[in-house]
Amino acid sequence: MIRTVESAPHASAPVLAAYSYCEAVTGQQARNFAYGIRLLPTPKRRAMSALYAFSRRVDDIGDGVLSSDVKIARLEDTRELLTRIREHEVDEDDTDPVAVALAHAADAFPIPLGGLDELIDGVLMDVRGETYETWDDLKVYCRCVAGAIGRLSLGVFGTEPAARGVERASEYADTLGLALQLTNILRDVREDAEGGRTYLPSDDLAKFGCSAGFSGPTPPEGSDFAGLVHFEVRRARALFAEGYRLLPMLDRRSGACVAAMAGIYRRLLDRIERDPEAVLRGRVSLPGREKAYVAVRGLSGLDARHVTRTVRRRA
Repeated sequence: MIRTVESAPHASAPVLAAYSYCEAVTGQQARNFAYGIRLLPTPKRRAMSALYAFSRRVDDIGDGVLSSDVKIARLEDTRELLTRIREHEVDEDDTDPVAVALAHAADAFPIPLGGLDELIDGVLMDVRGETYETWDDLKVYCRCVAGAIGRLSLGVFGTEPAARGVERASEYADTLGLALQLTNILRDVREDAEGGRTYLPSDDLAKFGCSAGFSGPTPPEGSDFAGLVHFEVRRARALFAEGYRLLPMLDRRSGACVAAMAGIYRRLLDRIERDPEAVLRGRVSLPGREKAYVAVRGLSGLDARHVTRTVRRRA
């Protein structure tokens, strides 16, 4: 069982400034994520922003234009910073606001910081240009870059002591991360291809005649691109169904946060399913009003209650 400290320790002016910086980064660079965490009480929202800002830094190193050797060196520097945070060696007056905020958040909540090591490992896989032959291979990558974020977030959210099956909460958080990541991979398939990256398993690409890749706004000639997308959508839906079992184990506002973030991605998945080739023409996204609706639905607890009823029927 994972419990959290509902009231964070006193935050000094430098710590509050560090959190403000992280929240600004989150609001500017993670619109979907920001819609979810705004539903959290202040201490949890700040902690989630600190986690995001550190994760964003790691991702930006991997996505940048520097040489592979320089990226690897910077990622290892970031790992050393994480070690300093873990060993309580970051002072409140440190010049790195992300480190200051994350250090404070890790004191306030039982965040498993090893998950950020896993994220760094996943980004190193990107830098080294790894590709994936099977879904089992891709799952290793997804667990590093997304499943780990689910488990880190659970350290902030905590779980309800009396919830059924709470011992599997970490597993469900990990699975929900995989669902979000696979949705991201489908959404960004052309953008990733233009950057020289292929995430979808080569076995799946071959099965649907898509081994030639996605360099333009139309599918490879003679391929069943729609079949490939629908196949991956079904896989993502199964992951969402399993991961959603986490919702009844969270308090109302944490559950609302998770339901909002996951709900946005499930709606993205719906759009991709209706028009598979849209992902080759540009980035598929939701309008702000639809994201707001999903957030309100999450706050109402509708998704959590639906999952609870479903789980009880299956028990």
